[in-house]
Amino acid sequence: MALADISSGARNEKGIAEALPRLAARFGARFQTGEAIRAQHAHTTTYIPAQLPDGVVFVENAEEVQAVVKLCAELKVPVVPFGTGSSLEGQVNAPYGGISIDFCNMKRVLEVNAEDLDCTVEPGITREELNTYLRDTGLFFPIDPGANASIGGMASTRASGTNAVRYGTMKDNVLALTAVTATGEAIRTARRARKSSAGYDLTRLLVGAEGTLGILTSVTLRLQGIPAVIAGGICGFPTLKDACDAVIMTIQLGIPVARIELVNTLQIKACNAYSGLTLPEQPTLFVEFHGNEESVRLQSEEFGAIAAEYGGGAFQWTADAEERAKLWKARHNVYWAAKALRPGYSVIATDVCVPISRLADCVAETERDIDEHGLLAPIVGHAGDGNFHVSLVFDDKDPAHVAAVEAFVGRLNARALAMDGTCTGEHGIGQGKQAFLPMELGGSVELMRQIKQALDPDNILNPGKIFSVRTAQ
Repeated sequence: MALADISSGARNEKGIAEALPRLAARFGARFQTGEAIRAQHAHTTTYIPAQLPDGVVFVENAEEVQAVVKLCAELKVPVVPFGTGSSLEGQVNAPYGGISIDFCNMKRVLEVNAEDLDCTVEPGITREELNTYLRDTGLFFPIDPGANASIGGMASTRASGTNAVRYGTMKDNVLALTAVTATGEAIRTARRARKSSAGYDLTRLLVGAEGTLGILTSVTLRLQGIPAVIAGGICGFPTLKDACDAVIMTIQLGIPVARIELVNTLQIKACNAYSGLTLPEQPTLFVEFHGNEESVRLQSEEFGAIAAEYGGGAFQWTADAEERAKLWKARHNVYWAAKALRPGYSVIATDVCVPISRLADCVAETERDIDEHGLLAPIVGHAGDGNFHVSLVFDDKDPAHVAAVEAFVGRLNARALAMDGTCTGEHGIGQGKQAFLPMELGGSVELMRQIKQALDPDNILNPGKIFSVRTAQ
């Protein structure tokens, strides 16, 4: 990662100048060009600089999405989909200018099929809003990336989160999509059947494409029954390696843990200060089990025995919803807790993922790297699937400090790739991780470019993300 890699592309000034009044005429007050609104629709979550769109249109249905894309296709003007803006790698920036399509007014639940355990929603609904809607059905959508992200954004970045060890990621839980292509054509990628051998898997082609191949207009999701009992707790360990080894043994023995989160000592210290906790300042696992009363009790006992083998303290667990909510709220607020360690400093939140057997090695080497270079960087991880995050707290006004954290991110990604891992488990590539994609996938990136150029020859769909694309424009 380097700020030098975050560049602006060639703007189609003539097309943009023609698009703005035509969109204003069509959408009236739902089309905005004020700087404050445009700034809210650019990247602001980490230190990647904001690149503002030229206008923002607040769409209300799929037909309006089609109308915007058709107009922009005619004029060769970029379009950038926007959910809640919680992405971490610059996915909502507009490096070529153009139009941001805001989905905040497309939040309808279109269909719930309780017997089939699925639902279809518009892309602007957030995961919390969806689960509030589903509560009385006895069902829930389990993917939880921490932020209250939109379902469309989660699908576009192939998000996962704390529940992934049991319920999988977005690629496992999206059954079908409707989308608008670069020409403004509406397509449907699949039906609701749980399996199909019919043609190319367009659903998974679009899931994780970060809006570069199509603009999502609905998402059909796999649902789960709300567990009868949810119990969770914490367990401290002498070292980070001990905690990681306990995770590995838990997974290898097939204990059906729903969440197993790794939090290092510095992050525990930050959480105590920010969230008002009093946890012992040591490497800690946050664990949760779903099931009935008996299965949850047995799973908790089995985990407690494993933890003891690796020097873990007493596994403190509870089925009390309020106590669990306090712990998981603190876990979800780790970004802000890290930022509070040095008020006024910036934070880079970066992630990698390695095979579960290499997790302990990768995390231990990363902690040594942080210490050796004098960095302030708490670690948390979705340890059950080998995915962990580092929050680098630094002075973005100090070029030497910026260079140091960028160099660390490079070493972190190289370390994960050397262990046959990935440069991003769930944040996506966006703008921030483009340098690492060829290191991970080699010539496959050129094949991705060919797919992009075949489906979007004028490069109007979220350009400048994942990889560079050459156009005749």
